[in-house]
Amino acid sequence: MKKMLNNISALLLGALALTIVGCSGGNKSSSGALGSNVAERVYVAPGEHDEFYAFVSGGFSGQLAVYGLPSGRLFRVIPVFSVDPEKAYGFNEETKPMLNTSYGFIPWDDAHHPDISQTNGELDGRWVFINGNNTPRIARISLSTFETEEIIEIPNSAGNHSSSFVTENTEYVVAGTRFSVPVPQADISIDEYKGKFKGAMSFIKIDQQTGEMDLSFQIMMPGFNYDLAHPGRGKSHGWMFFTTYNTEEANTLLEVNASQNDKDFIAAVNWKKAEELIAAGEFDVMPTEYAHNIYDESTHTATSTMKTEVRYLDPSKHPGLVYFLPTPKSPHGCDVDPSGEYIVGNGKLSADLTIHSFTKMIDAIENKKFDGEAYGIPILKYDDIVAGVVKQAGLGPLHTEFDEKGNGYTTFFISSEVVKWKLGTWEVIDRQPTFYSVGHLMIPGGNSRKPYGKYALAMNKITKDRYLPTGPELTQSAQLYDISGDKMELLLDFPTIGEPHYAAGIPADMIKGKQTKIYKLEDNNHKYVAKTEKDTKVIRNGNEVHIYMTMIRSHFAPDNIEGIQVGDKVYFHVTNLEQDYDVPHGIAIIGANTSELLIMPGQTETFVWEPKKVGVWPFYCTDFCSALHQEMQGYVRVSPKGSSTPLKWSLDGD
Repeated sequence: MKKMLNNISALLLGALALTIVGCSGGNKSSSGALGSNVAERVYVAPGEHDEFYAFVSGGFSGQLAVYGLPSGRLFRVIPVFSVDPEKAYGFNEETKPMLNTSYGFIPWDDAHHPDISQTNGELDGRWVFINGNNTPRIARISLSTFETEEIIEIPNSAGNHSSSFVTENTEYVVAGTRFSVPVPQADISIDEYKGKFKGAMSFIKIDQQTGEMDLSFQIMMPGFNYDLAHPGRGKSHGWMFFTTYNTEEANTLLEVNASQNDKDFIAAVNWKKAEELIAAGEFDVMPTEYAHNIYDESTHTATSTMKTEVRYLDPSKHPGLVYFLPTPKSPHGCDVDPSGEYIVGNGKLSADLTIHSFTKMIDAIENKKFDGEAYGIPILKYDDIVAGVVKQAGLGPLHTEFDEKGNGYTTFFISSEVVKWKLGTWEVIDRQPTFYSVGHLMIPGGNSRKPYGKYALAMNKITKDRYLPTGPELTQSAQLYDISGDKMELLLDFPTIGEPHYAAGIPADMIKGKQTKIYKLEDNNHKYVAKTEKDTKVIRNGNEVHIYMTMIRSHFAPDNIEGIQVGDKVYFHVTNLEQDYDVPHGIAIIGANTSELLIMPGQTETFVWEPKKVGVWPFYCTDFCSALHQEMQGYVRVSPKGSSTPLKWSLDGD
């Protein structure tokens, strides 16, 4: 076995090394961007706007980064699953509940796959959903505020990888487990994996008005690894397709033991059938525990609720719910073309791309063209469902996106390239190198019924010589290709936040006019809001002190506070009174064991300070807001515990 492992490793490393050397050498001999009109095609003049927003996953940063295309400029990092000191997300009292889970406060995750909400299979620009992979969660981000509004934990799951992907009217966002586990969790031997571990597929219902999520039901699948997913659309509406690997159900040395079968599966899930079963009450209920966290834009405060049960379906008991589509070999990406007819399986260990036909799949189901079953789930006959094969397209296929002209674009990790091929004829039309080891690919709208096929964005794992070196760790990279012509053309490299796994792109005009510019003070229902300086006050309740404070260019009210004692727990409830676009203020105080607060116009936020030393301690505005920004400061006097110093506060001595 060791010899087999060494041979596999040598082949993969050799292919990768040849690719990197070949691509690097070819790139250095080129005339560069200035030798053509490439530079001007990505140049966005001062004051002008990009054509597209690109929402790029932050991977192990746990965040979501917002870039403009074609410029590659970074506009914002949206905190989602990880604390963010810039915006005090996870530090202020209002957002701490967003990071609550059944395991406690978890201030990090591994964010992989953003997906934009859709209506009639087309991007609608309301929300972005993204998955937390490590502690299974799905988040919803508002595209009017660019803030995380909701996070729901996924029970019975581990490695929440095949998510988050929305159905074509945003009826559901799905979450499939990459790592099968005992369900419910139990103290059993890992050697009992086969037959006793399960893979949960979660269907999260979306409220069409508010976007609020609700875990509607789970489907308990065999103990395979469920890697990625995409919804049916058009003719295949009502179905969701998940790739699987490790159909061997190995539990050790998976690089060998989970690569034995010639074919694994794409699981075709009939979620319309599932809805009927749920409506008819034909489900079981399992006790469990998971957190549901919602940020209220009216109170500017998040709450966390613990849920205690989940409905689930066993596909072996419900014929017609799930079918397996044999797919070579260890498929990763599972992608559906804009028409909904073709389902592409990207087998990591196959040099070919396998394309299934939805029409043939339905015919095979109706005529019972089965090739056995797995745990009571029918396996369709491979030859009866395949539409075609893209032969010898490259090494290590991972992901496919589509343009509006009937072309597919697939990334190949080992051969480091993007390959363009034709739907229907399955012929390779073009290929372009990436630098290096590309993972996901994104075409704006490329996983919807309406692709905007101007650009493709490749997200690469290795950069080697592409940027200035920064020690052993180099930035990861995105590369922008022009795909508007017959041949793809590399336009731009730009570094990324964390490790980009996937991205979602949308025309800027669809959402830039819908932005929230201020929070209206009259609509602020925060428990501790001070809507005018006359509302400011300081209240003691035992060792708790609550400061109702306001900020406006260029002072705090109050700006002098006395009577605080060592050991007090001091709550600063701070309201930004500005009602002008793009005028946030910040606040921080020496010794505070929290991030600074960055508070938007009309918003209220809270941080806690527990003074440990006697003295007079300054606080100040951390966000440069006016010509007198430096003057925007104040003091808190801290006296010994039990001191008779009276509690008082003032602005300009009043």
